[in-house]
Amino acid sequence: AAETARTDARVAAEEQAVAMLAYTHDQVDAQTDAAAEGLTGDFRDEYTNLMKNIIAPGAKEKAISVQVSVQASSVVSADADNAVTLLFLNQITRSSENPEAVSSGSRVRVELEKQDGRWLVSRLTPI
Repeated sequence: AAETARTDARVAAEEQAVAMLAYTHDQVDAQTDAAAEGLTGDFRDEYTNLMKNIIAPGAKEKAISVQVSVQASSVVSADADNAVTLLFLNQITRSSENPEAVSSGSRVRVELEKQDGRWLVSRLTPI
């Protein structure tokens, strides 16, 4: 059971990090709503507020699109209802001001909670 929790939480963290951080300027609102479905309470509100009030307007104005891929991931800790993962991400950003792709790497700590049989992100922290 513990090994299943570790695997399921890691997969959920990878999928949700990509959903949260990747967007296209013409679909950012719908993508934000879809990503929010995989988040918990307060963090969901923080994420939605940040995306709708700060990120989305800028993305639309400057035609910013971001692709995200997970390069590596690991589970720091996990039990039946909580998990902490570490993800290494690659982000490729394009915009009207910078049409050539700009690639950057980042590391994020993703905390998850299991609710109603689903792993949901309760915090994503750059490290």
